[in-house]
Amino acid sequence: MKTKANPFALKDVSIIGGPFKHAMDLNKNYLLQLEPDRLLARFREYAGLEIKAPQYEGWEAMSLSGHTLGHYLSACSMLYASLSDEAFKQRVDYIVDEIEICQNAHGDGYVSGIPRGKELFLEVASGDIRSKGFDLNGGWAPLYTIHKLLAGLRDAYHLAENKKALGIACKLADWLDGIFKDLSDEQMEELMICEYGGMNEVLADLYADTGDEKYLHLAERFWHRLVLDPISQGQDSLPGKHANTQIPKIIGLARQYELTDDEKRKNTAEFFWNRVVHHHSYVTGGNSFGEYFSEPDMLTDRLGPHTTETCNTYNMLKLTKHLFEWNGSVEAADYYERALYNHILASQDPLEGGVCYFVSLAMGGYKAYNHKFDHFTCCVGTGMENHASYGSGIYYHHDDKLYVSQYIASSLNWKDKGVTITQETDYPESNKILIRVNGEKDAEFTMCIRYPNWAEQGIQIKINGKQKTIETSPGHFIEIKRLWSNDDNVEISIPFSLRLECLPDNPNRAAIMYGPLVLAGELGPDQDPEAKSYLYTPVMINNNQPLSNWVQPVEGKTNTFRTVNTGYPREVELYPFYRMHHKMYSVYWDLFTKEEWEKAEKEYKRAREKMRILNDCTIDFVQLGEMQPERDHHFQGETTSVGIVNNRAFRQAGTDGWFSVDMNVVTLLKESIKQDLMLVITYTSAHEISNCKFDILLDGEKMQDEKEGIVETDKFYNVNYDLPLQRIEGKEKVTVTFKAHPGHRVRRVFGLRIVNKEEYALLGLDQ
Repeated sequence: MKTKANPFALKDVSIIGGPFKHAMDLNKNYLLQLEPDRLLARFREYAGLEIKAPQYEGWEAMSLSGHTLGHYLSACSMLYASLSDEAFKQRVDYIVDEIEICQNAHGDGYVSGIPRGKELFLEVASGDIRSKGFDLNGGWAPLYTIHKLLAGLRDAYHLAENKKALGIACKLADWLDGIFKDLSDEQMEELMICEYGGMNEVLADLYADTGDEKYLHLAERFWHRLVLDPISQGQDSLPGKHANTQIPKIIGLARQYELTDDEKRKNTAEFFWNRVVHHHSYVTGGNSFGEYFSEPDMLTDRLGPHTTETCNTYNMLKLTKHLFEWNGSVEAADYYERALYNHILASQDPLEGGVCYFVSLAMGGYKAYNHKFDHFTCCVGTGMENHASYGSGIYYHHDDKLYVSQYIASSLNWKDKGVTITQETDYPESNKILIRVNGEKDAEFTMCIRYPNWAEQGIQIKINGKQKTIETSPGHFIEIKRLWSNDDNVEISIPFSLRLECLPDNPNRAAIMYGPLVLAGELGPDQDPEAKSYLYTPVMINNNQPLSNWVQPVEGKTNTFRTVNTGYPREVELYPFYRMHHKMYSVYWDLFTKEEWEKAEKEYKRAREKMRILNDCTIDFVQLGEMQPERDHHFQGETTSVGIVNNRAFRQAGTDGWFSVDMNVVTLLKESIKQDLMLVITYTSAHEISNCKFDILLDGEKMQDEKEGIVETDKFYNVNYDLPLQRIEGKEKVTVTFKAHPGHRVRRVFGLRIVNKEEYALLGLDQ
């Protein structure tokens, strides 16, 4: 495979200042606070060994347990490589030793912290394969967890120089090879309905490390035809699919291409990247709504607290690094910058170091941080790696070319040239970067400076104080070829400018950018009970004026602006999204002329008021058809499937099928309910599947007295069922079941909501 840019080893790059150094320091402290023995608890338990400490709670107490250990092993390896801190080397070596002890106790190469892990895989090997999408034979995405463990062992081997880790990984992969060897392609396809992470990536890496082709052959078996065949043929098959289930598959294809020169895999990865970046992503570089892809370029109705899962962007950055190595394109580097600053950096609490599962893009949202020691969601795991690996993606080399891909305060030790490259900068708080070259001997090479596509006002470069004539246009690297001497320097200035970026399906809903930065408008403290986000998000009555007329700098505040004579009902202060924490905010704004607002104001306010009332009277809500909401509500079912219609997920059941969820009937404060409640069920007005006939059960008892509810839009409507106080008194949860009649099906159900009946009825919403 031919490359245009080769990455430097993580140990050759140091982060020396700025927000990324702060984020790494917070992450370093967090990782050292975690107890390896608690992450190893289930590994020892399922190996028949005495545990040394109790397991953590959150996802580590569920059937995805063990996934965090893989992330932790990777993150500790990354920080050891980045910081040369022996504390992380000691942790890596200890964990690898413990995994080896557990693997030896199993005696057959298997090792994991998955409940029933070995048993369920042996069921699979016998041809007994059962999955409803995120489970495999009753286990929550077990191959996803195995992928994280293998990735952690790989990183321990490469980054922390632990040779034992490779042998453990090989034994585990050999065991998996035995599980899958007798499965047909059709059975593998059935298996891959369940999320499997990047199994093809880590198996390809094992091939690269050992030269044993059986690992490559096994990696090739993880070609999920249902998803990958259409993409390989240039079709966007992403709508309605769980986003982060797909991205790691593509990373695996990218790695396989690098090892085999398989152009099909390369083309598939490039097509996928282009579709996600240009047709499925928001202004921050993040993607997905409630973890799922929408129809391409249809994002207006998909702004909310569950936009932009952080794991997705973690994986998109990994994929982007592969593409940059192949193409050396500014387009890839610009996306990397956008997503790194405006999603990844923005996802970490700069005070406590907690990270976000979703980074809300609700118009009047706030950032909800997972607890560092109780939640252990997937994004806590990838967060450990995000804030440990900032040294990657900044510098690349090829022959005598040095690419400065990202502007981050950092130092590079380029051993082959005998020079140190140092970026001294407060970027992005400042648009100026000083690059120093130091070395004992002169060195000839070409320094390639990224000229971003967003640089509408050009770029200025001085070499040792002398102005360089720029003949290159934005979207290219500026090449400076010379014999570099000790203490040579390059001064770079890239003026930031304001611009609007509209949603692709709504030119009147836009975000405000300043250079590479997304600006968010502060709307008030996120814990203020009186500050209702859906009432307090202003609209912008800008009358189609140029942006600079109604967004102006705030004196004395860096990269901070304020709307002028435009915001209704009030003006807002805007500053970089990555600095917006513990506040309510909006990133997107609705734009009107005065005349348009006069026509829209009444309906706009009415819609916002309905949102407020609905939110206030809701005790619990579950979005069916989406993984995490269903898991949070103890989803169960048989002969059931999910899909998406009009950008909203649903769940249905096939012939004789059923599904159920548990729903809260007490408030989050555990206050006793003293009023009647109502169950609100959302269906679609669209054409339905035939042969639907089913019962709705509450704790096993058939619901009666169905009533028409509100029509949300021309696409969805609600039906309501009374929940009298006597049916729920003394309970914290109730089980709602949809059960098909014999020989029949359950129709598409888009959401379930428990509401306070009296409050719901006050606005006539139950009519």
